Amino acid sequence: MFANEPFVDFKQPGNERAMREALERVRLELGREYSLVVGGERIKTKDKIRSLNPANPAQVAGVHQKTGAEHAEKAMSAALRAFEFWSRASTDERTSLLLNAAQIIRERKFEFMAWLTYEVGKNWAEADADVGETIDFLEFYAREALRLAKATPPIQYPGEKNELLYIPLGVGAVIPPWNFPFAIMAGMTAASIVTGNTVVLKPSSDSPTIAAKFVEVLEEAGMPEGVVNFCPGSGAAFGNAIVEHPKTRFIAFTGSKSVGLEIHERAAKTMPGQIWIKRTILEMGGKDSIIVCADADLDAALEGVVASAFGFSGQKCSACSRAIIEAPIYDAFVERLRERVAKLTVGDPAENPSMGPVINKAALATMLEYIETGKKEARLVAGGSLWRPSQSAEGGYFLEPTVFADVAPDAVIAQEEIFGPVLALIKVASFEEGLRVANNTEYGLTGAVYTSDRGKLEVARRKFHVGNLYFNRKCTGAMVGAHPFGGFNMSGTDSKAGGPDYLYLFTQAKSVAEKL
Repeated sequence: MFANEPFVDFKQPGNERAMREALERVRLELGREYSLVVGGERIKTKDKIRSLNPANPAQVAGVHQKTGAEHAEKAMSAALRAFEFWSRASTDERTSLLLNAAQIIRERKFEFMAWLTYEVGKNWAEADADVGETIDFLEFYAREALRLAKATPPIQYPGEKNELLYIPLGVGAVIPPWNFPFAIMAGMTAASIVTGNTVVLKPSSDSPTIAAKFVEVLEEAGMPEGVVNFCPGSGAAFGNAIVEHPKTRFIAFTGSKSVGLEIHERAAKTMPGQIWIKRTILEMGGKDSIIVCADADLDAALEGVVASAFGFSGQKCSACSRAIIEAPIYDAFVERLRERVAKLTVGDPAENPSMGPVINKAALATMLEYIETGKKEARLVAGGSLWRPSQSAEGGYFLEPTVFADVAPDAVIAQEEIFGPVLALIKVASFEEGLRVANNTEYGLTGAVYTSDRGKLEVARRKFHVGNLYFNRKCTGAMVGAHPFGGFNMSGTDSKAGGPDYLYLFTQAKSVAEKL
C-alpha cells in the first residue's frame, strides 16, 4: 500500500547533524564534471554548462556538457533502439526499477537534500519536501502501473474474450523545471519509463546536476542503456530540435507559460516522416490567490499566506502571489502580515533560514522590475529591496520578502506571474467579490479559502476555478496521491501529476476482441 514519505524533523539533533554532515560531503563534490549519457555512452562536448550555487555564484555546483541540435539525432536513435526492448519489458521489471530507485534515494536522503541546497538554494525543509516527493512519485507510479496492467473493459461481450491494453507511446522528451529539479524531473521521467516509453531528458540549465544524480540512481537501480538519455542543453537549440523531431511521440514539460505555449505550437506542426499527433503534457504556472474571509481563523490564515507566498522565496507555480482580504479585517490583516514577514530570515540556505536566494541574476532583475512597477501601482508595506548578506553568501541572488497593499485586481503585479517573494494584497467588500477577483487571471492552478462558513466553502467548491483548491490551509504543498496536481486555463493541460489518471497520458489504449 502506498504511503507518503514522512517529513524529516530537524528539531531532532540526529537529523540536524545528518544534514550538516551531508552538506559537508556534498560540498567536497561541487564542481565535478558530468558527461552526457546517450545509449549508455558517456560523451563530452566542447561547450559547457556551469551550474552555480545561487547563494554564492562563485561556487560551481557542477560542470555539464552542452548538447546542441546536432546531438538530437544521436539521442533519438538511442532512445528508439531502447524502446524496441523496453516497450516489451514486463510491468514487474519496469516497476522494480522505480522501487529500487526509490529505496536508493531513501537511504541517501540527506545527500540529495544537500545537492538541492547547493544547486537551487533550498533550505532544509524545502529540500526535504522535494526529495520526499521524488520518492513518493516513484513509489506511487510503480503501483499505478501495476493497476493499469490489470485494466479490463467495462463488460465482456457475449461470445467474445475482451481485453483493454494500455501500451506505451514511444520516445518522449522530458523537459523539467529548476524549482523542483528532483521531484518534477523524476516524476515525469518515472511516469514515462514505467509505462514502457523511453526518454530524452533535457533538464534545466539551472539544475542539471540533480538530474545527473538521478540518472546515476536509475543506472544503479538496474536501468538498461538508452531508456533515459541525459542531455542538458539550451531550449532554443537542443530542446526545440527534440520537440520538433518526427520520431518524438510526446513532450512532458513543466515551466513558464511562454515556453509551454511555444512547445505546444512546435509539437502541433507535423514534420516530414511523422505518422502520429504528438501529445503534450504541460504544466505552465499560475497567479494563485488565497481568499481570507472576515470570519476566518486569522492566525491560521496569516501563517498559511506567509508559508504559501514565501516558501522557497515564492518560486513555486503554486505559490500565493495574491491574498484577497475582506474589508472588515483588511487593515488589521495587513498590519499583522507586515509584522510576521519582518520575522522571516534570509540567508545562505545551508544555514537553514526562512528564505534563501532566488535562482539566478536574470530572475532577480525581473523581480526588481516588478517591484518598481508595484511601487507605482500600490503601497509597499514590506521589503522591496535586495537583501545584502554579510558573510559567506556575498554575491548571492537575495531579495527581501516583499508585500504590496491596496493592489487593484487588474494591476500588473496582480495579473502577471512574478515567480518570486512578492505578494499583492487586495481588499474586497465581500466573499462574492473575492471569488470574482480570484478568477480574474488567465491562470487556474491553485487557490485557497479561509472561512468558518460552510456555505462559503460549498460555493467556492463550485466557483473557484483552479485545478487544486484548498480550504483552511495553505495553497502549496500538494501531496502525491492525496492532491493530484495540475491546473486550468493557461496553467496547463490539467495533467494531474501524482493522481490516478496521470499514467494514462503516457499510454495509448488498445482494445482486443477475440471471438470464442
